[in-house]
Amino acid sequence: MFVHTVYFWLKEDLSDSDRRAFAQGLTNLLSIETIDHAYKGVPADTDRPVIDRTYSYGIVVVFRDKTAHDGYQAHPAHETFREDCERYWRKVLIYDFVTG
Repeated sequence: MFVHTVYFWLKEDLSDSDRRAFAQGLTNLLSIETIDHAYKGVPADTDRPVIDRTYSYGIVVVFRDKTAHDGYQAHPAHETFREDCERYWRKVLIYDFVTG
């Protein structure tokens, strides 16, 4: 499997409407058909020194393989998400890994 994780730090001055638009953008993004499993959320209420809770939203997207991931990256809905939602974030970090 190919696992794609993305963490977003949203701009502090966003309105509630902007935050809702970003969350809806994530929902739309995670409907791409090459995705096997997808999860989105906000930092959990955990407090240990090794946990980074500074991000605003995170997604975990699981694909059967790198080819499915590459299809997701090239999908028009992915480009629409970037075009519509990049104005909402100040930082993005991506971590990809393969299982097995």
